[in-house]
Amino acid sequence: MHKRIFLVVDDFEPMRKIIAVQLRALGAEQILEARNGLEALRLLLSQRVDVVISDWNMPIMTGLELLAAMRANKPLQNTPFIMVTASSERAQITEALSSGVRSLLVKPFTRVSLARAIEKVLALTVSSLPIGQPDRQRPEKSLQTILLVDDTQDNLLLLSQLLKDEYRVRVASSGAKALKICQSEDPPDLILLDIMMPDMDGFEVAQHMREHPVSEVIPIMFVTAISNDEARLKGFELGAVDFISKPVNLEILKPRVRNFMQYVKLNKQLQADFDGMLEWARLHENALLTTRHNMKEPLQIMLRLLEGLARDNTMTASQVSQLHRVEDAASQVIDMVNSSSEQFRIEAGQYSLDLKAVNLGEIAGGIVDIFRTVFADKQLTIALDTAEAIDPKNLMVLGDAILCQSLLHNLIKNSCEAAPQLSRISVTLFDESPLRLTIVNVGVVPVQIRERFFDKFTTYGKPGATGLGGYSAQLLTQVQNGTLALDICDQQNLTSFTLTLPRYLN
Repeated sequence: MHKRIFLVVDDFEPMRKIIAVQLRALGAEQILEARNGLEALRLLLSQRVDVVISDWNMPIMTGLELLAAMRANKPLQNTPFIMVTASSERAQITEALSSGVRSLLVKPFTRVSLARAIEKVLALTVSSLPIGQPDRQRPEKSLQTILLVDDTQDNLLLLSQLLKDEYRVRVASSGAKALKICQSEDPPDLILLDIMMPDMDGFEVAQHMREHPVSEVIPIMFVTAISNDEARLKGFELGAVDFISKPVNLEILKPRVRNFMQYVKLNKQLQADFDGMLEWARLHENALLTTRHNMKEPLQIMLRLLEGLARDNTMTASQVSQLHRVEDAASQVIDMVNSSSEQFRIEAGQYSLDLKAVNLGEIAGGIVDIFRTVFADKQLTIALDTAEAIDPKNLMVLGDAILCQSLLHNLIKNSCEAAPQLSRISVTLFDESPLRLTIVNVGVVPVQIRERFFDKFTTYGKPGATGLGGYSAQLLTQVQNGTLALDICDQQNLTSFTLTLPRYLN
């Protein structure tokens, strides 16, 4: 830990300081700070950083925008990144996952939680970090903690006796002691706070709690004999969730506390849920990488066997031609396995595009030849045309050959599957800038999925289909600075895809 350089990014200075203190307690010695994503990015481009710990919501450049910028920069794209957020919205967490976040902390968090996040991104063991033992005080089946704050011992005794069977109860007889507990490594889940106390009243305690990152989100129930609206308004402005009137009605207090603690429990469970989602994403990624690797080897063996068969002098010309088509199909599968790896990196913001001259007409022709054989039983006419006489050299686009292969394969296959028997599919290239290619088939896309055709997992009426073809084609088009559109003509019963890609200029 002591040799690693940490960058803490947060627009709230006290939060930066607290994370820095926690890191030093874990053994870190080199800690940099930045107030926003842009400032952090400048630091990252100017010096080595081993781990970034960044807040999500910040002015100028958010944590998610910072992560996207890092994933798009080759030297920075693999830098471990821990996202910090006060949000409990699952939609945001899903967005974080799709953006490549691999560790996430929900505020407030303790040094133990931070240590575990660092363990994940650096593949360390928690036992190797000096995280302390704040949880040893808790029973094996961890109870939620309530802090009772009152300057009257009888009140503390009464409430603690009432709540001790269901909760871990801590007590404080002054505001100063309450703040120390709330801002420690082991803060309470709920505080029952008296207002009328000497030295520091309940409102002052609440104000100080809201000014500290560790205690700012701890829910407060005020226990008070004050009943005027002005006091209640002030309490709610300081974040109070409820007011309990003195003398306390014990029969009412217990269910009110229980109901609210259920909400606290559900909210705390979100961190565990998010950790599970992140772990699932990691396992899913590893499974996909393993599957891709395991698929490529037998396909490559198949190619070598096909090459050997094609050289057999006893084979007829027709058989050799068919073998070459099978060989081409196997090569395309290998390319698509490779492109699926590229697609994952694109989605994670980790893809570095290497644009080169690509002959789109040649790729389209190869795919059309294969699908004429694959869909022979449907007796389709699959035609590759040009709008006018074009020199094949002029069909060059600036793109990535594997990505072009994959997206055209998806689009033409979709048209072949959707087209009725004995119908025609036209693949046409237009000598325009950008280069334009259209694919037209008989039959129309179902109304139910037209608006979301290019969304992930969109499918209709195809048992076992993944619904990824359109999404993948759109993604692979956009990353190459192209466009892809779907047009439907119900009157003529036609569906057409229009693809444009930048021309390659010598």
